[in-house]
Amino acid sequence: MADGSEKNAVVSNKKVIFKDYVSGFPKESDMAVTVDENLTLKVAGDSKGILVKNLYLSCDPYMRLSMTNRSSEIFGTYTPGAPITGFGVGKVIDSRNPEFKEGDLVWGLTGWEEYSLLKSSEGLFKIHHTDIPLSYYMGILGMPGLTAYGGFYEVCAPKKGEYMLVSAASGAVGQLVGQFAKLMGCYVVGSAGTQDKVELLKNKFGFDDAFNYKEEPDLNAALKRYFPEGIDIYFENVGGKMLDAVILNMRVHGRIAVCGMISQYNCDQPEGVHNLMSIVYKRVRIEGFATVDYYPQYSKFLDFILPYIREGKVKYVEDIVEGLENGPAAIIGLFSGRNVGKQVVVIAPQ
Repeated sequence: MADGSEKNAVVSNKKVIFKDYVSGFPKESDMAVTVDENLTLKVAGDSKGILVKNLYLSCDPYMRLSMTNRSSEIFGTYTPGAPITGFGVGKVIDSRNPEFKEGDLVWGLTGWEEYSLLKSSEGLFKIHHTDIPLSYYMGILGMPGLTAYGGFYEVCAPKKGEYMLVSAASGAVGQLVGQFAKLMGCYVVGSAGTQDKVELLKNKFGFDDAFNYKEEPDLNAALKRYFPEGIDIYFENVGGKMLDAVILNMRVHGRIAVCGMISQYNCDQPEGVHNLMSIVYKRVRIEGFATVDYYPQYSKFLDFILPYIREGKVKYVEDIVEGLENGPAAIIGLFSGRNVGKQVVVIAPQ
């Protein structure tokens, strides 16, 4: 490792390598931590590259989708033998791109390694507000925050007084969606996988109610208990049996914003949904969306969220592990619900 002032230095570069495509639940052994020697901290003169020292890395459920050889239209697949990629916060060490200079702090897609050479500035954002913890750019001020903002305000089209359910509600996106809904004046219930997370939703994030889905043998009955008049908006993060039960409990002209389906990511054969005729009876709109759709609104999003953070009106919980070598375990933990809040890996804190 080297400090950003040591441009042109020759350093070692620790990285997390993807070993091979995964079937079923991923394991730590599907990744390997290696060290490359003799990396020169300088960008070649004939490129538009940006060399960054990675400071924080984000663990996100979508990364599981990149571990298969079935490419999606949004997420590419990882290359066996190469570093995995994901969202990160970094400091520019050297740049041949006129938009970025040495010393700039940035967030965007990067490699899981101490230093990354970014060949393009597409999807790379400068960090201007450093009074907020830099790790927040992996969560509330980064991809999850923008996901919650676009998904809630645009796809959900909420109105004051509506009834809303958020699944995976204590996660990086869900905790924000619930707070945005409360600011709007909605009645909000969250589902989570442990009693501690249920208490967090009610006591920290201000949800009206919350339940542990693992303790509910009949999800349809549980939803009728929490929403005796039905659900106007469902923010979907899990899929599977929860989605099936929700569809039965939607109100007329309800909306389902499909952000993700983490319960299905490790299935070789995804579960089907059985109650689809209820969409017709209730005239329910189901819409998927992707964060990249809202990249053009990022500055507008910052204007919206920063005052709430500074005033303490929106709270955010992170689950932080230190060291790149602990990154694989942190990723795997997402799929057993081990993390509480946004999972972040610290490589070199500022």
